[in-house]
Amino acid sequence: MSKGTKIVIVGGVAGGATAAARLRRLDENFEIVLLERGEYISFANCGLPYYIGGSINSRDKLLLQTVESMSLRFNMDIRNYSEVTKINRDEKTVTVKHVQTGKIYEESYDVLILSPGAHPVKPAIPGIQDANNLFTLRNIPDTDKIKQYVDTHHIQKAVVIGGGFIGIEMMENLCSLGIHVSLVQKGNQVMAPVDYEMAALLHEHIVQNGVELILEDEVKAFEDNGKKVILNSGTSLDADMIILSIGVAPEHTLAKEAGLPLGVKNAIKVGPTLQTEDPSIYAIGDAIEVSDYINGTKAMIPLAWPANRQGRLVADHIAGKDVTYNGTMGTSIAKVFELTVASTGNNEKTLKELGLPYQAIHIHPNSHAGYYPGSTTIALKLLFHPTEGTIYGAQAIGTDGVDKRIDVIATAMKGKLTVRDLPDLELSYAPPYSSAKDPVNMAGYVASNIIEGMVETVQWHEINEIVQNGGLLIDVRDPFELEMGSIPGSVNIPLDAIRERIHELPTDQTIYVSCQFGLRGYLAARILQQHGFNVKNLDGGYKTYKAAYGDNENDLIEPVEQIEAIKEVAASVETANTITIDACGLQCPGPILQVKKQMDALSQGDIVEVSASDPGFASDIGAWCKRTGNTLLSSSFENKIVKAIIQKGTGNSNAHQTVSETKNGTTMVVFSGDYDKAMASFIIANGAAAMGKNVTMFFTFWGLNILRKENSPKVEKSIIEKMFGIMMPKGINKLPLSKMNMGGIGTKMMKNVIKQKNVESLQSLIQMAQASGVKLIACTMSMDVMGIKKEELMDNIEYAGVATYLSETEDANHNLFI
Repeated sequence: MSKGTKIVIVGGVAGGATAAARLRRLDENFEIVLLERGEYISFANCGLPYYIGGSINSRDKLLLQTVESMSLRFNMDIRNYSEVTKINRDEKTVTVKHVQTGKIYEESYDVLILSPGAHPVKPAIPGIQDANNLFTLRNIPDTDKIKQYVDTHHIQKAVVIGGGFIGIEMMENLCSLGIHVSLVQKGNQVMAPVDYEMAALLHEHIVQNGVELILEDEVKAFEDNGKKVILNSGTSLDADMIILSIGVAPEHTLAKEAGLPLGVKNAIKVGPTLQTEDPSIYAIGDAIEVSDYINGTKAMIPLAWPANRQGRLVADHIAGKDVTYNGTMGTSIAKVFELTVASTGNNEKTLKELGLPYQAIHIHPNSHAGYYPGSTTIALKLLFHPTEGTIYGAQAIGTDGVDKRIDVIATAMKGKLTVRDLPDLELSYAPPYSSAKDPVNMAGYVASNIIEGMVETVQWHEINEIVQNGGLLIDVRDPFELEMGSIPGSVNIPLDAIRERIHELPTDQTIYVSCQFGLRGYLAARILQQHGFNVKNLDGGYKTYKAAYGDNENDLIEPVEQIEAIKEVAASVETANTITIDACGLQCPGPILQVKKQMDALSQGDIVEVSASDPGFASDIGAWCKRTGNTLLSSSFENKIVKAIIQKGTGNSNAHQTVSETKNGTTMVVFSGDYDKAMASFIIANGAAAMGKNVTMFFTFWGLNILRKENSPKVEKSIIEKMFGIMMPKGINKLPLSKMNMGGIGTKMMKNVIKQKNVESLQSLIQMAQASGVKLIACTMSMDVMGIKKEELMDNIEYAGVATYLSETEDANHNLFI
């Protein structure tokens, strides 16, 4: 452009203000005129809900630049309250109306930049014009209206219509003001950028925070000046205020009336240099059609980052730089109470619609090293080409570290990396921040295994039909874990028993395996594949399956009315004794065992308040309460900690009866005398006891060494018996590891790690088991064969034979061989 080129910019905020500032930095001779129909030329759109909710306490913090400061610093002509009503392309002028005075004038341009933004969709719903308590949120004046209404009216109930970014953010911020919120979403999920099974994690969390979540329903009419919201289902919602947030539409009127072509959703068509059909007119921001960076299709993606980037690129192109806009990837993030949800690229819905070949994986890594306090689980989904490894997109939900992982994957996508490159990313690591293998690395490993043929997977939405049609699904979790829920029709064979029970499996059909998160399923698949079986692993494990389908038997989500009623009952028990438990740092089943221990000592109606850092505890405690007849009064997340309030009894009057009418025992043969297998045995036993089960442990052959006293009295033995006694470990402190024992060094390392990770010691687990009523039986036949006497074994155990053990198994619904 020549010196003195006059550039007129229509619209400020992200795109227009960025373009104006960049133009001045590039050339002092440009004549720059910025026309904004509102009062504010640059403000933080994304911060508006948080000012309403009080997280941002000063309105001034939302204002990034004023007319005066920007005019002075960048030497440009800025006119607010100036609405452009027409583009006169032949004359290269725009018609401008001063909003406050009504004065109309013409302004010439050499180059015109359109940055008009988008406006909230407001359909012609019956009664909407009379709803004087209905608001949309797009700019500072909208914010002021909502803020004033909330501050001056006694708002008790609000209805938010639409589960996108603004709807979710307004939902949370209204809740923070103590307002009861009903969120109405037309589709079957909130947050459309992520897929259903990921959004389902948000649904549970939203309901846990007291929101009435209504999916697959929409507004039919507004009545009583907006005091009643009538849905298509016939549901009527009381509303002191309404937030309408069902999407935005591009401000295209100026472009359309000027004869400029429009594209998808009536957005303004632009080329790679962001020029319209008229090369002297550029368009940027929420009003334009862009190319999807991943698949090349046309789209409208109204986000802050693209608008800012486009503003800078337009300025560069006007100044003579060779630049182009290569498309929008749609990287986004949002806060949903204690959770963070983020995504980048294409989701599975889009890939299906386009018919693109893809593979999906779900992993659930820790946000940072598990042994460092505060570690939480991230649900991470990665989508990629099944053979080439091209990354299509990623989604993540968690309480910590979500932003970092999605940003790394978005950068990898921009750099044209494939899933094979993700394991090779050298990312920063220290225990408080990550793990030596970052979740991004882990996603790359899992995806690479699939591409390289190491494992085949099946998805959460396929497995039910497979099982219903006769497919064999083996759940390789430990039996205790199944008490928290399982896939109907699955058969339990713990991972450590796979090799021993491999002869039970059919060789003439595909075997499907599942676990909690997918890792143990992968290990089982590798074992079976190498023994000649055709195996597929359930991607994401039971965690992903349950997120999508829920668990009717162990469903934690109660209607708001029922939750409130339960709280009222609890409040009425004036004589209730309340015990507080801090189970933070304990791994499963530690928190549950702590609750059970306290519950056993309490009276009916007494209350336990427990805090746990294990995110799975929220589901575990609900399942435990339902099986044991106790009442879960509340379960919530506060500062990344699960806080649950449980009342002893009262909750399910027939819970104990139901348990007694069915087999409710767990029996196990403890054959191994290895330290790690002994740990696993007693962890399972304690977990089963905590679930109210009658547990019997039958120690035979090498397993008897677990029961041996370290300092037992001398007893008369034959030479052979003495030799056995010398060769075998004497008590729990002498037990070796089953793998990597390394002359006892491995065992010491294992004990040290167990201590660091707050896992109970074997001695403590044995004491807990006995205190919980677990029956420890020493096999008398094995004792005789191995020359072990009663005096050598620990106190408070029983002595019996196989017949006694078999009678115990008749009342058991779980039987293990370890």
